[in-house]
Amino acid sequence: MGQKQEAIVREFLSAWGDGERVPDIEKIASMFAPDGQWELYIPGGPVIRGRDAIRAEIHRQLGYVSFPHCGTIHMVSNDHMVATERLDLFIRNGKTVRHALMAIFELDDDGLITAWREYFDTYDLSRQTGADPARLSGLEAAQA
Repeated sequence: MGQKQEAIVREFLSAWGDGERVPDIEKIASMFAPDGQWELYIPGGPVIRGRDAIRAEIHRQLGYVSFPHCGTIHMVSNDHMVATERLDLFIRNGKTVRHALMAIFELDDDGLITAWREYFDTYDLSRQTGADPARLSGLEAAQA
């Protein structure tokens, strides 16, 4: 149960890069259902809806980070949901940032992502990136 869904999520995470290559933005966007959504961070993060908006958000993020790597630690699933515990890495301002998070992926019967929610500590992320945690709100935290 869930092996097909886990394989889809592994492929999706791999499309983000391995820490040495740039993300395959078109592949990432195409793995979402047309009306799929990405909640950038919980609690309080913005929700990006639709492939075009998701593609634009990835381009925006790549304006200030590079060479992401999604490091899966644990993965659990059922026929419509995959949960991951990860330690992701990326480069910002020449510095490696280690980003611990949990993520939930919901998939439809066609294997497309209908929802992606990420749970993480925005204060830890801001501490590593040099952002002011007192000012983090809305899209400012997503840019950290």
